[in-house]
Amino acid sequence: MHRPFFIDLRSLPDGGKDISGQELPSFFALDPTDTIKAVSPLKYDLHVERDGGDLLISGRLEATFSLECGACLERFEQRVELDDYSSEIEIGKDDTINLTDTLREDTLLALPSYPRCDAGNVHPRQCPAEGRFEPALETAPDEPQSAGPGVWEALNKLN
Repeated sequence: MHRPFFIDLRSLPDGGKDISGQELPSFFALDPTDTIKAVSPLKYDLHVERDGGDLLISGRLEATFSLECGACLERFEQRVELDDYSSEIEIGKDDTINLTDTLREDTLLALPSYPRCDAGNVHPRQCPAEGRFEPALETAPDEPQSAGPGVWEALNKLN
């Protein structure tokens, strides 16, 4: 059984160990209805080492995702490259630590919160919706103090 992210603390060498390889896009366990789709394997090259009561993970993570642009709603690809990846997990009473959730979450959190296709780093392009939407109209200027009773004054009269 292939389980590279299950670290057996009993057999972890003093200097730690290196793990590298790739996991299928299904590793990310994204809902099929989600606007985020993993389109490449997760590539990893990590060093795992015990430091007292913590497990230190460092190295590199890379994966490519298909996102939906927030402006034009077209799909585009975004590559996440965490070249200086670093994480720390507190060691509990378990003899084995599973890094899967930590690596999955850290990779997904590196995606943009408000994806825009013109910021995509795989196939750069200009967003087709650029300039299609007019900026919001300016709201009416604040009422001058001398304009008579304001809205707060009218509310005070109701009491």
